Amino acid sequence: MEKMTELLKGVLEGVVLQVIKNKGETYGYIITSDLIELGFEDIVEGTIYAVLLRLEKKGLVETEKRKSDLGPARKFYSINAEGEKYLADFWHKLNFLESQLAKIREN
Repeated sequence: MEKMTELLKGVLEGVVLQVIKNKGETYGYIITSDLIELGFEDIVEGTIYAVLLRLEKKGLVETEKRKSDLGPARKFYSINAEGEKYLADFWHKLNFLESQLAKIREN
């Protein structure tokens, strides 16, 4: 869906963490590609790399740089225990918000 960037800003950290958790370990380009494939066409790599930097600074992911046969070294990300806690809280809050929005819509 187009023009969702503003709406997604509040949830991108949780969404990116979930993609990392689902993959087990991944890097920015793959995360961006996965989100685009899921229908988030407005997502750009620069946005994802900014989110990854925030996740790293918050201590929610582990990183490892690895050589690449196709160019410069890539930074791989994996979720850690703090990231797992953050992600559980994220989904709890998002589920609450979803149920409240559904109530408002029904009124």
